[in-house]
Amino acid sequence: MPMSFQIRAKLPDLFLVLSLGGLGALGARHLGLPLPFLLGSLIVTATASLTLFARTGQRLWFPQTLRKTFVATIGVMIGTTFAPSLLSSLPGMWRTLLAMVIFVLLAQGLGYLIFRHIGRYDRTTALFAAMPGGLIEAIALGEKAGGDVETLSLQHFARIVLVVIAIPGFFYIWTGEAVGSAAGQTLEKAPPDLLDWLAFAVLVPIGIVLGERLHLPASHLMGPLLLSAVLHGSGVLALTGPTLLLNTAQLVVGAGLGVMFARSTPKRLLIGFALGSVSVGTVLGLGMVMATLLAPHVSMSFEALLISFAPGGITEMSLIALSLGISPVLVAAHHLFRIVLTVTMAGLFFR
Repeated sequence: MPMSFQIRAKLPDLFLVLSLGGLGALGARHLGLPLPFLLGSLIVTATASLTLFARTGQRLWFPQTLRKTFVATIGVMIGTTFAPSLLSSLPGMWRTLLAMVIFVLLAQGLGYLIFRHIGRYDRTTALFAAMPGGLIEAIALGEKAGGDVETLSLQHFARIVLVVIAIPGFFYIWTGEAVGSAAGQTLEKAPPDLLDWLAFAVLVPIGIVLGERLHLPASHLMGPLLLSAVLHGSGVLALTGPTLLLNTAQLVVGAGLGVMFARSTPKRLLIGFALGSVSVGTVLGLGMVMATLLAPHVSMSFEALLISFAPGGITEMSLIALSLGISPVLVAAHHLFRIVLTVTMAGLFFR
């Protein structure tokens, strides 16, 4: 059977997955959930995949090339948060970045012990499940290393959900006001124009090729992210990341991850969230200790430090910072450093 015919025969699956993802995203947005387009899409498509597989034994089809393309789009989007002004603030960040190294080592080690000895995961899956950041990166690296993709997707999904609920909840109690995407915040600097869209269309494929040529970890994310960060940090570009594009990218990535849950079970989900709660509670406690110890000695407040150390989505944490009047670029810089450091260390540990 010709390949083109096979793909056409599977297009209804793709349409169904994206439609369900869109409904989930809109529902999550209506409910005011954090990262609604990513988590709402993931929740609904994962539920549909579980139900369909349980009844028919069939998995919904979703092309991984499509998922990776939109992962690359998110990488470029993160890179747009960098600005020349960030470079001038780097010398004053050495204490917090050094503390981030200690934080990542401790969080990775504690997480590994939790997943390996409490969760009884194999060593590869436990290692990448313990990564304190980078849902997409951890899954991509873990899949390449031979880990259980569905388990990794579940654990990092649980981590993101728990962190992006816990941190806004903490600050809602702390300040009495909603923060993050629930407060209507966005990373869009100004209304995007045609040149912004065209620039993304150019940077995404170039970044993917760059990541592959440089053999970067999670190359389809890190290549575009690095390219965009360098161009924006050096002042060559100053793109506006279209909110519509970011939302679409999160929807597609969430839907692509959701179909990987086909062979999971309610029991497995319950165990995953239970382990995730232990891991997230441990890492957030560690982050609070770091923030408390650092606050008297650096120019960043306890709130800014806690957001910077929280192992949640870079988008949502940046939006929370924006809600509280904290520089989202400063927070994004710490999160990007944490992600790059985490990915690098995980690769080294595995080898």
